[in-house]
Amino acid sequence: MEKLKILREKTGAGIGDCQAALTEVGGDIDKAVEILRKKGIAKAAKRSDRETREGVIKLAVSDDAKTGYIVEINAETDFVVRSEKFQAFAAKILDLIIAKQPEDLAELISLNFAGSTVKEDLDSLSGVIGEKLDVKRYDKLTSSGTVAVYSHSGGKIGVLAALNKEGQSDIAYDIAMQVAAANPKYIAPADVAAGEIAKEKEIYREQLLKEGKSENMIEKITAGKLEKFYEEVCLVKQEYIKDDKKQVEDILGGVKVEKFIRYSL
Repeated sequence: MEKLKILREKTGAGIGDCQAALTEVGGDIDKAVEILRKKGIAKAAKRSDRETREGVIKLAVSDDAKTGYIVEINAETDFVVRSEKFQAFAAKILDLIIAKQPEDLAELISLNFAGSTVKEDLDSLSGVIGEKLDVKRYDKLTSSGTVAVYSHSGGKIGVLAALNKEGQSDIAYDIAMQVAAANPKYIAPADVAAGEIAKEKEIYREQLLKEGKSENMIEKITAGKLEKFYEEVCLVKQEYIKDDKKQVEDILGGVKVEKFIRYSL
């Protein structure tokens, strides 16, 4: 078992591949490394310091619209991301997520995946493809109301959005689309940290003092600038992308946004 552990650490290969290599060479670790390298399986470990900037964001929502899933799977180049092997792997990961519903990324990559863990299969595929691959992040969003998902730019942007009432899939989808397009930081002004508001006010004050504005004018102008700030960073205050004469809060009615999660490559 110790030799198996050492070989896995040296190569990043899966348990099955390491066991087979060790058996083939009578337990010689160096020769086992050589075998795995020749097969391309050990390449993943050599790429551990490379960056995976390309990728795809996969999303799904449960049939009852109560749970949404979002996962980002990465490679080094767009060429690999568009390959059949990578896309098939990404689709299998999403199917596994829907079936097993892991709570977090750590649980996801340790799930059994075709006889090995997701991490082991990822490393093995990395050796075959010739690039570092990574399941970078994963989230699950559950609500007693309604959850919707939205994907944009061929999986380059993905959003989960949850509303507090059932049967609101159309509005939830529009909210997810809004989040994808406008990239808000918060749901409402009340969610903005007091420290961030104070920082904004200080910036406005310095700008206005340099312009020679009086204290009375500074107070009035700052209030207006804060409203503009909220319209940029707060979802409900943003200009609605389907109707620029409305803000998002105008199309919600009595429904509230509980949470959103946005991934972008």
